[in-house]
Amino acid sequence: MKIVAEVRLMPTPEVASALECTLRTANDAANWLSGQAHERGETSRKALQGFAYRDLKDRGLSAQPALHVLRKVADAYTTLRANIRNGNLGKPGSKRRRRAEGKPIGFRPDAAQPYDDRCLSWQVDERTVSIWTAAGRIRGVRFVCSEQARKLLAEHRKGESDLVHRDGMWFLIATCEVPEAEQYEPADFLGVDLGIVNIATTSDGKIHAGRGLNRYRKRQLALRAKLQKKGTQSAKRVLKRQRRKEQRKATEANHIISKRIVTEAERTGRGIGMEDLAGIRQRVRLRKPQRVALHSWAFAQLGQFVEYKARRAGV
Repeated sequence: MKIVAEVRLMPTPEVASALECTLRTANDAANWLSGQAHERGETSRKALQGFAYRDLKDRGLSAQPALHVLRKVADAYTTLRANIRNGNLGKPGSKRRRRAEGKPIGFRPDAAQPYDDRCLSWQVDERTVSIWTAAGRIRGVRFVCSEQARKLLAEHRKGESDLVHRDGMWFLIATCEVPEAEQYEPADFLGVDLGIVNIATTSDGKIHAGRGLNRYRKRQLALRAKLQKKGTQSAKRVLKRQRRKEQRKATEANHIISKRIVTEAERTGRGIGMEDLAGIRQRVRLRKPQRVALHSWAFAQLGQFVEYKARRAGV
């Protein structure tokens, strides 16, 4: 089973500048390649490599980073086609779909860049990495992480890592291949009903309430509206600081609830049966205040957390 471990890099100003230049170089190349792919109508990895590999190397990328850019662009177009096929971008001829199909896929200057073991090596005990940049290989870049993340890296790291620039900080998000526990035969099932007021209610009658988080969301919504209306530079700075706070709080709540559900199922030797809410946003029509609550809650994330924690526990 694949999970990720996140570490925060602690680069010097010179190293941070090199990392920033690296992301900008890679994403400039990705935007150029995306334009070429859209113009030619050739978006497969093989086709892109055939006509663009040498040009990418001329744009300041070495061999492996050039291949990663090729794959990033090809994967982006694969995702676009899947979204069109599944109707996620509207019906044929709709404004949203025409807009998506009528222009090349774009990449932000600071969009994440994948690394493999040829471009990035880890010294986990020393908590340093050696990383390729557009300015050359840089060794001894320090990182900090939790003890759990360090253990994951030391024992299970396998595959690519992503270099991410977020809120002025640098992160590496590493893929780890964790063995799944042997799954036991459940004696019964623990049913889980999902909701907004009560995030999850189990068939044992245990209620995981969401009142505190819902109150927090209402306060944040009112604060954002007030600051956006004010529109001053100071208000914009506060809005920037507030970014992702609500998301992090909801993610923390989902982690805690999913852990409790899995622990209870494991303790009693049961499996877990969760309510399927796929497509609920398209199926139901609600008033505006209810829509805000419905679209704020990450039901899919809670399901993913329960699934991976259950697989690790053998539930």
